[in-house]
Amino acid sequence: MRVGLISDTHGRLRPEVFTHFQGVDRILHAGDVGSPEILSDLAALAPVHAVHGNTDRYGVADVLPAQAELELEGWKVLVTHGHELGSPTPEALVRAYPGRDIIVHGHTHIPLLETFEGTLIVNPGAAGPARFRLLPSVAVMELSPGKRTVRHVAL
Repeated sequence: MRVGLISDTHGRLRPEVFTHFQGVDRILHAGDVGSPEILSDLAALAPVHAVHGNTDRYGVADVLPAQAELELEGWKVLVTHGHELGSPTPEALVRAYPGRDIIVHGHTHIPLLETFEGTLIVNPGAAGPARFRLLPSVAVMELSPGKRTVRHVAL
């Protein structure tokens, strides 16, 4: 199963996302969506599971949960923006959300791929407007029973 990971679009969906997410089976959006149209546009590619972030307002925060839990290919996956922890770190995420195999988060705009106490922590980076001197990015996760790999893609 191929899963597109995206976060911090802040109302901007770059055309390159459609190229990199072509053929994904699911899309997980880790918050700061910006507008409901972003989710509609992504849904043209694959089913979308999204959470709201700290900057989401009108029509987004009202309809999206703070966290989403899924089971994909036998893996327990949690999606959260991470702002509820202040500055999310792998250790803080695992302590706050124990028992998950994979945690996908956003908020920091910094791409991250780290394993902490057996939990794979992924931040796809920020896909929206370039901020903080960071290149916009997304990630693609490949899942199968017993195997999980992630690659970040600069936009």
